[in-house]
Amino acid sequence: MEENKDNIQFQISEELIEKVENLIAAKNDKELRKLLSEFHYADIAEILEEVDIDQAIYVIKLLDSETTSDVLMELDEDDREKVLKNLSSKEIAEEIEELDTDDAADIIAELPEERQKRVISHIEDEEHKAEIQELLAYDEDSAGGYMAKELVKVYETWTVAGCLRRIRGQAEEVTRVHSIYVVNKQEKLIGRLSLKDLIVAKNDQKISDIYISSVDFVNVNDEIEDVAKIMQKYDLEAIPVVDDDQTLLGRITIDDVVDFIKEEAEKDYQLAAGITQTVDSEDSIIDLTKARLPWLFLGLIGGVGAAYIMGGFEDMLQKHAILFFFTPLIAAMAGNVGVQSSAIIVQGLANDDVKGSINNRLLKEMLLAALNGIILAFVLLLFVWAWEGHFNVALAISLSLVIVIIVAGIIGTFIPLFLDKRGIDPAIATGPFITTSNDIFGILIYFTIAKLILNI
Repeated sequence: MEENKDNIQFQISEELIEKVENLIAAKNDKELRKLLSEFHYADIAEILEEVDIDQAIYVIKLLDSETTSDVLMELDEDDREKVLKNLSSKEIAEEIEELDTDDAADIIAELPEERQKRVISHIEDEEHKAEIQELLAYDEDSAGGYMAKELVKVYETWTVAGCLRRIRGQAEEVTRVHSIYVVNKQEKLIGRLSLKDLIVAKNDQKISDIYISSVDFVNVNDEIEDVAKIMQKYDLEAIPVVDDDQTLLGRITIDDVVDFIKEEAEKDYQLAAGITQTVDSEDSIIDLTKARLPWLFLGLIGGVGAAYIMGGFEDMLQKHAILFFFTPLIAAMAGNVGVQSSAIIVQGLANDDVKGSINNRLLKEMLLAALNGIILAFVLLLFVWAWEGHFNVALAISLSLVIVIIVAGIIGTFIPLFLDKRGIDPAIATGPFITTSNDIFGILIYFTIAKLILNI
């Protein structure tokens, strides 16, 4: 049975890139257009990311703006910046006019302020221009910064017949019709309209007789993170955006929310790994160093601190050298338990799953850490006792492990919760921060308990 070509996922190849490069070099525009016409705009973006910047610009200028506007949105942000730098303000405006208002505003926002004004001045569609300028005025992390102005709305006073005629005209400007929103004469959102109800209704019925008054919405000033949680909770493909007077301003679609979640996940992952700003592998050595060095410096301070603490117990180490050999184990367990605890809390905070008081969370984590610590410590006690033959030494190491694990679990739980309460991204609590702090506390607890038990 012959495979359906449309169902085969696009895969880039060296042969394809070489073919594209050869067609560009030969300026064979006809064959190049024919070749690229077979691909989705996301696939074309992937191709352009593999060729050099001059070749990418050649393709952008060759294809029609209806295609390349979507290609630009799919490009990696750094690659898009390079392309835009090599396009004139008028050429960028031509691309902008083919995009929905939210995507258009996103691209313009990436340009320097002076260039933004020049690009906007070249946009011929005055309504499109005004809507883009409106979106640019909102905070980039707010619902207003993510919403699109394109939507389908109807008035409660319309008849079903008149509504259907007007919807056809509005739908031409909307890429995907997720919902039909109902407003009153003052443009205030009052409900939504079921397509099924609209189709089966009589032509002379009023929309006010068939619309559904229950409708989820967000305020234009709401944080996009809160919007994402609402859409996730209620499985919404789109959600309307209103102002303080309930006036319908636009809508946010699920694809934009997914982009936000992806960006946040990447940022949190890098924060957890000890990288203080968003970077990728293609960034310069200087940028990568700036992002990584602060946390590495923290690790250096932590290591020096641990060494200083160990220096204070030099006499004990000389008498019981075996304590030295278990120092890495204590430090590693403290760091691992702390990171595990903080990772669970950070994930729960991100998914809005962390409920109840901090005290209850700390108590639960303390009990969990105690159980894990006792099991591990018992195994360690038997091992050290059999190896060293000195019960008190084995007890000192094992008891230290239990307490270190409990303290590490509490620290790993408390710090993300504390930071979240203070409005700070809790992801910075994971990785080097938790590891370093628990290393220091772990070493201090370890040698203090050993000194008490061994009476040194």
